[in-house]
Amino acid sequence: METSTAATLPRLSAEFLLSHSELAPEATLQSLPEKVLQFGAGVFLRGFVDWMLDGMNRQGLFNGSVVVVPSIATGMVAKLNRQDGLYTHLARGLENGRLVDEKRVIASIRRGIDPYTQFSEYLQCAHNPDLRFIVSNTTEAGIVYRAEDKQCDQPPASFPAKLTLLLVERYKAFNGDPSKGFVLLPCELIERNGDNLRKTVLQTAANWNLESKIVAWIERANVFTNTLVDRIVTGFPRDEVQTLWQQSGYIDDLFNTSEAFHLWVIEGPASLASELPLRKAGFNVIFAEDMTSYRDRKVRILNGAHTTAVMAAYLAGEDLVGDCMKNPLISGFMKRAIYDEVIPTLALPKVELDAYAASVFERFSNPFIKHALLSISLNSISKYKVRVLPSVEQYLAIKGQLATRLTFGLAALIAFYRGTVLREGALVGSRDGKEYFIRDELAILQTFAGLWSNCDGSPAGVRKLTEEVLRREDWWGKDLRQLPGLSQAVSGYLESILNRGMRASLQQMN
Repeated sequence: METSTAATLPRLSAEFLLSHSELAPEATLQSLPEKVLQFGAGVFLRGFVDWMLDGMNRQGLFNGSVVVVPSIATGMVAKLNRQDGLYTHLARGLENGRLVDEKRVIASIRRGIDPYTQFSEYLQCAHNPDLRFIVSNTTEAGIVYRAEDKQCDQPPASFPAKLTLLLVERYKAFNGDPSKGFVLLPCELIERNGDNLRKTVLQTAANWNLESKIVAWIERANVFTNTLVDRIVTGFPRDEVQTLWQQSGYIDDLFNTSEAFHLWVIEGPASLASELPLRKAGFNVIFAEDMTSYRDRKVRILNGAHTTAVMAAYLAGEDLVGDCMKNPLISGFMKRAIYDEVIPTLALPKVELDAYAASVFERFSNPFIKHALLSISLNSISKYKVRVLPSVEQYLAIKGQLATRLTFGLAALIAFYRGTVLREGALVGSRDGKEYFIRDELAILQTFAGLWSNCDGSPAGVRKLTEEVLRREDWWGKDLRQLPGLSQAVSGYLESILNRGMRASLQQMN
């Protein structure tokens, strides 16, 4: 990673900070007790959880450090330990119209342990009486049950099996003391992640025929919280790292970047707020008995705005989210969809929803994040089902009419999926004479290729294609033709897009 530009700079380390105390308070560099075990060494947890823990330590509110265990063998532990767990985090973006540019050396990670080469050290963590919290981000595919995992594996392959092994060791180390259970804070992007983690751990325990008293301890002494995480962490700033190193005065191979916004919703017992004084430290963290309304808020406003608008925006000539916010035609469409059609369907107070929506559009305008519309368009059929369709249905139930822009978004999706040729596992579309790749499940792409091949572009042909798309219960979970007026509206919008173009059709929406 070092080049001639930075060859004369020292490396970030504990020794370096001894003579640069202005970068991190001395208290955070002391040997704080290891209170957190973290599964996952990637950029997200370092730019989210570890960043918050460092903030609490700087205020003397937590006084604990993190042990990092990678979920796969990546060599990340060696990088972490080479820098004594230290790294720089740069949060940049807009907050309430103000440009935020906050750089901080994060000192919350004490060390990394590679369970693939340090298995006994990994198990030894269970013997630490100070250890209380387990955080994870092992990707959406990480919380899965694998029947092939054995208790004798060193370590087992899956995260739930590694965790089960640690829980068994914890039980034995403290003779089943109920006060020595863990608080588990999974950050994987799956619905009710804590419930799913608990389920897979118990499946693993059953597969291993663990004693009933151990299983009972796992169930009763440990708190599996459900969480919702919200922050774009952009990771290592490859294009500008040489400049950032020079500005910082040291080399940092773990330099991390993110947007300024952050939100963590934790569903669990009220006592967690005092055990983890994140709110007291000033972080945007919500402890809730039921996180459903907050999950709906994020999915339907932030994710729903993306799925409603990005395909229309792409066909209208835009490529990045930030550019969409500079285009009054696109941003106006997106904002009216959210404020007029999504927010009326949500349960939280309107003032709170309006404030969240405002923060979302401010985040979309972040000049430091280049978010490609084609990346967001991946798997849009399932995304529309989860992110937008519930708002369509509830708006219809409340207002007795269709949500105009959310419905137009479905027509734009169908237009975006226009193609007749499959190549490299993608359906090939065309915008202004240039090809783009449409990516989704192969069966979905094959269906669209067939439908568009047989569509002659006439009003009757467009209506037939629309009906074929909407009737797919395997895609939508129901036959969408049953929603009053939806087929006619989507067909009409689609015909307009095909004949008049996306820009002209969008102008009718504003």
